Formats: sequence, structure tokens, C-alpha cells
Amino acid sequence: MRPKGQRVLETPRAAGLAGVAFALLFTAAIVLIRLGIPQGAEAVTARGFTDSARRDTVRAALALVPFAGIFFLWFIGVVRAHLGAGEDKFLTTVLIGSGLVFTATLFGAAAAASAVLAVAHPTGTAPAPAYWDFGRHLAYTLLTEYAMRMAAVFVSSLSVIGLRLGVLPRPLTILGFLTALVLLFVASDVPWSELVFPAWSLLISVYILLVGDRARGRTAADA
Repeated sequence: MRPKGQRVLETPRAAGLAGVAFALLFTAAIVLIRLGIPQGAEAVTARGFTDSARRDTVRAALALVPFAGIFFLWFIGVVRAHLGAGEDKFLTTVLIGSGLVFTATLFGAAAAASAVLAVAHPTGTAPAPAYWDFGRHLAYTLLTEYAMRMAAVFVSSLSVIGLRLGVLPRPLTILGFLTALVLLFVASDVPWSELVFPAWSLLISVYILLVGDRARGRTAADA
């Protein structure tokens, strides 16, 4: 049986790897969705969705979303381990709640995008414009207006906790607040701006990995 202290030190590395996986998968899913189902009045019409390459792009994105959500849940859990026993219960509750709602809303956006894909049949037949517009609008509304605002709450609450406890460096906390502002007020209007969330998650994950490596190095030196 491993010593208790060793298990605690391994947790941040698992969190960092989960966060990296989430960041990469979520970024890939967003890029593929935006390429496959364009947003805005100038977007391709429903008839353009008969292109098999476009449908395959959306299918690839939808296949990535469940795994991105799973890794994000792992990321939440081990970020809490990095915060330690001194975490603020109120802010941690907000952190967990916003993370869970973000995941659920992300899955809802993926389901809406899947609905757009489902009505584009039979092969070579365009979906009815009403179905196309409704599904596309619903998917982007869930993603950019609801999921991203829950992500903003997640980022800001973690940044406040990190600042209070001193477990995150000040530059990362400041970057977190800026990221939250972008997600709150910009993501719904500026295409591709939602990518700041996986970018922030990647930075947090790398930091946790580095901290874990330093802690393991100190433990090995003491031994």
C-alpha cells in the first residue's frame, strides 16, 4: 500500500493531464462545429449542408464532446485537490455548480447540433430551412450564451479562491478574471472567442503539473 502522502502528490498530475485533454478536445470540437455549422446571417444556407464533408466534420465534433465533458469533470475534481483543505466552501460550491452546469449545457449544445445533422437526410437532400435555422441557432445559443457564461463563473470563482489562498500565481488569477470577462460579455457576439476558455484551462493544467513535479522532487530529495 502506498503512503498517504504519495497519493496526494499524484493527484495534481492526474488533474493536469485531464485538463490538458479537456482543453485539446474542446478546442477541436469548437473548431469542427464552427467549420461544419457556420454561425450568423452570412452563414451557408441549409442546401450547403448536403455536402458530405461538412456533415462528417460535425459528426467528428460531436464524437469529441462527450470525452471533453468527462475530462472536464476530472479536471474539476482534482483542481479541488490542488486548492487543498483551506478552500472556501461558498466559492467552491459555486465552482462545482458552474462546472456541472457548463458540462450539461455543453452536452445540450452538442445534442442541438446533432439534431441539425439528423434532419439533413436523405443523402443529397437539404434540411428544411426552418429546421436548419432552429437547430443551428439553438446549438450556438446554448454554447455561446449559456455554456460560456457558466464557464465564466467557473473561471472567476477559481481565480478568487486561488488569489485568497495563494495557490495560484497573481498573473494567472488576473488572466482568469480577464478570461471571465470575455466569456461573459464577448463570447456571445464575437465568433471563436469561446476558445479563450480551453486556452485558460490549458494554462491552469500546465501550472498544476509543474507544481506537482516540484512537490514530487522535494519529496524525493527529502527521502
